[in-house]
Amino acid sequence: MSNQAVDKRRELLASMCDERARMLQDQFNVSMNHLQALAILVSTFHHSKTPSAIDQTTFARYAERTAFERPLTSGVAYAVRVTHAEREQFERQQGWSIKKMYSSKKQAGDAEVREPAEEYAPVIFAQNAYKHVISFDMLSGNEDRENVLRARESGKGVLTAPFKLLNNRLGVILTYTVYKTELPPNARPQERIQTAIGYLGGIFDIEALVDKLLHQLAGKQSIMVNVYDTTNERPISMYGSNDTGSGMYYKSTLNFGDPSRKHEMHCRFIQKPPWPWLAITSSFGTLVIALLIGHIVHATVTRIAKVEDDYQKMTELKKRAEDADVAKSQFLATVSHEIRTPMNGVLGMLQMLMDTDLDTTQQDYVRTAQASGKALVSLINEVLDQAKIESGKLELETVPFDLRTVCDDILSLFCGKAQQKGLELAVYVSDQVPETLIGDPGRIRQIITNLVGNSIKFTERGHIYLTVHVIEEVMPSLDVETGTQCANTLSGYPVVNRKCSWENFRHFNRELNSCEMPFAPGASDTVSLIISVEDTGVGIPFEAQSRVFTPFMQVGPSIARIHGGTGIGLSISKCLVGLMKGEIGFASKPQVGSTFTFTAVLTRARSSGNENKPSEFKEVSALVFDHRPVRAKVTKYHLQRLGVETELTTDLDQYIFSKVNCGLRVAKLVLIDKETWLKESHSMPMLVSKLRNKDQPNSPKLFLLENPKSSVRNSSHISREFHLNVIMKPLRASMLQVSLQRALGGIDKVNCRNGVVGNLTLGSLLHKKKILVIDDNIVNLKVAAGALKKYGAEVTCADSGKKAITLLKPPHSFDACFMDIQMPEMDGFEATRRIRVMERDLNEQIERGEVPLECANVQRWRTPILAMTADVIQATYEECLKYEMDGYVSKPFEGEQLYREVARFFLNQDQVQ
Repeated sequence: MSNQAVDKRRELLASMCDERARMLQDQFNVSMNHLQALAILVSTFHHSKTPSAIDQTTFARYAERTAFERPLTSGVAYAVRVTHAEREQFERQQGWSIKKMYSSKKQAGDAEVREPAEEYAPVIFAQNAYKHVISFDMLSGNEDRENVLRARESGKGVLTAPFKLLNNRLGVILTYTVYKTELPPNARPQERIQTAIGYLGGIFDIEALVDKLLHQLAGKQSIMVNVYDTTNERPISMYGSNDTGSGMYYKSTLNFGDPSRKHEMHCRFIQKPPWPWLAITSSFGTLVIALLIGHIVHATVTRIAKVEDDYQKMTELKKRAEDADVAKSQFLATVSHEIRTPMNGVLGMLQMLMDTDLDTTQQDYVRTAQASGKALVSLINEVLDQAKIESGKLELETVPFDLRTVCDDILSLFCGKAQQKGLELAVYVSDQVPETLIGDPGRIRQIITNLVGNSIKFTERGHIYLTVHVIEEVMPSLDVETGTQCANTLSGYPVVNRKCSWENFRHFNRELNSCEMPFAPGASDTVSLIISVEDTGVGIPFEAQSRVFTPFMQVGPSIARIHGGTGIGLSISKCLVGLMKGEIGFASKPQVGSTFTFTAVLTRARSSGNENKPSEFKEVSALVFDHRPVRAKVTKYHLQRLGVETELTTDLDQYIFSKVNCGLRVAKLVLIDKETWLKESHSMPMLVSKLRNKDQPNSPKLFLLENPKSSVRNSSHISREFHLNVIMKPLRASMLQVSLQRALGGIDKVNCRNGVVGNLTLGSLLHKKKILVIDDNIVNLKVAAGALKKYGAEVTCADSGKKAITLLKPPHSFDACFMDIQMPEMDGFEATRRIRVMERDLNEQIERGEVPLECANVQRWRTPILAMTADVIQATYEECLKYEMDGYVSKPFEGEQLYREVARFFLNQDQVQ
């Protein structure tokens, strides 16, 4: 061959060898990173938790399920550092003695006990394939000892010399040290030695690693690869045949992360250099062509077989990934419960603060903080919701609730953000919607909160408008507030046609094709609602609208960076709407806005629609002066909720003139929108003077409805000059009630508080009742005791199940017990079981006539026991009945649920001891 051909062949060999060496290092580094992550996991969940969250079974299962992330390791094991002073206690805890790594006895089961030493490194966790090494001291072997000592001094991964694995292949062990605390990069070796607490080892199958690498390369048959450990003068072959052959070869240096060990890859061509074309005669031409065709056929068949094999491997990896995802969901469920427990203390304390003497602003702050806390708990639950949705285990509650109150709470939650952005935020619920519905208020709140939150996030000017109607209202014309003209919107900005967001719903198409039926509210117990959230935001690009409801998908790549979010909220909302037998859709136009609409089928509760309206406003009339009809309609809605007779006008001068000429009284309350005031600022002083005519007694109270986008300084100037009462938007019934009460001079601080519905009824039930509260958490005890004392109960607290058994040993003076479920030493279920055993023994004595003096007037002794839990998934009603509990209440206490539970046994005292 010519020198040029030889040089070209040498460059080709060098390129192929360097490529294989680089890929081998990269794959080795990936496995090293996963081993380092596993070391951090052991440090976090074994050494940093008391008791440890990891045992051998957990470690082995986790190692097996995540083995696909470490395809180059055949096994992992973890050894803990034990001093000689700790050895006796350690062996007693583990139930075995520390053994030598290399025993003189032949059978592994007869391994020798490790002789006394200054310190030991016994294996406590191992993958199932290497389970036999548990209890072996890694410091009992010379090479293993050197490896461990080097690892903890350097703080890096350390490799051993090649040795034979169980599969008779050559491999190495990579050792990482686990430290008590995170050390700086420049820590001294002595500091690392003192801080070391354990060692994680991973076994690498070098031969399998190189085999897999060569299979990934199409030209694997063109060169021969050998891998050597060249740390010592005599290289050790780690892969390849011992037949080095002769001819051209190339050497590439390998770096496996341990500077104390050296490795090299030697490559040589398998085939000899081809003959020059001049040396090939025409007689071999046909043979060459035939061989080429045969090679192509063979390569094709081999490639097909390889693709099929890769498909099988990918299927197995997919299954492992799904198993790992299930393990992740279980982990998140545990973590979310731990987060939920302190949140209950926060919410409970806020409820107790709400019951103190607060002014209007403080009430609003506390109410908003409480709503935010509840929203945070709901967001934590979204993590569990996705897992439940995937497994088909998501279920809905069926409880009575007030949808108008839910909508007000949602507005309170987003009030601050809307005011910061200068957005008009409003809600309108049709009077055809029943006062009380039966369904799942938490899931309804979750859907609306997600939609309103998205609107707040993507809207910079204009408004967000939440509306609720019954479907029968929109069926005849499909035209409820669907105008897109600026004059017909809440803020004056154009909006998309709301009708487009629901026109494809199957329910509407089915109804339109059937015979028309007149709307008759109350004819059925089933209520079909249609709920819309309208905004004037940036809108959704047309090309992205098809993937809006896809989980973890954002509209664009920059959305997550600019606005945040995970892209899971709309997906969960769509599933929840489906469970409510409804549909969800949207209409959106870029730079105009979006409208999301969903339907839900709920049940009508049998209650009076006017029973919750405050009676103090029944004789009060009001006038709303607003040039925007939609906004005026919202104000009228909130006033009518309070029982105020309301009129609307767009011409205040004409209204005053008509009233005076007809000899009629002007409304007692006049509410003027700030934007309308500024628009009519030239005539407002005269109109205000007419309203406050000295010839008319009892001049009306004037209110200025403040928009969040208006200047606060300007509003203060107007209110001082004209003696106006300012009401900040968004309007909510509770805040509007307090503002009107203050203006009219009849505010009642007791009624002003955001008390729980049914406080008086609860007070009559719990007054002077002796209640025992059991909870191991001091904050939860304080919250529960405060909630019960608020209703007049005499509360005694205890912090363990054992104390509960002592206090509730009959006979005793307690009327009921609230028992936490999850407690150390003895949980609430076990404590209840033992209490019921003591009560049965006493009842048997009563039946035999052996009645103690304290029980002379008792026919049957049974103390009502209610479970308290922050996790209603675990504390199901059926499980409470299994342990003879009388029910359960969620933490913190909700008034309606508390009344429903205690009324079952306190209303009929014959059922209690």
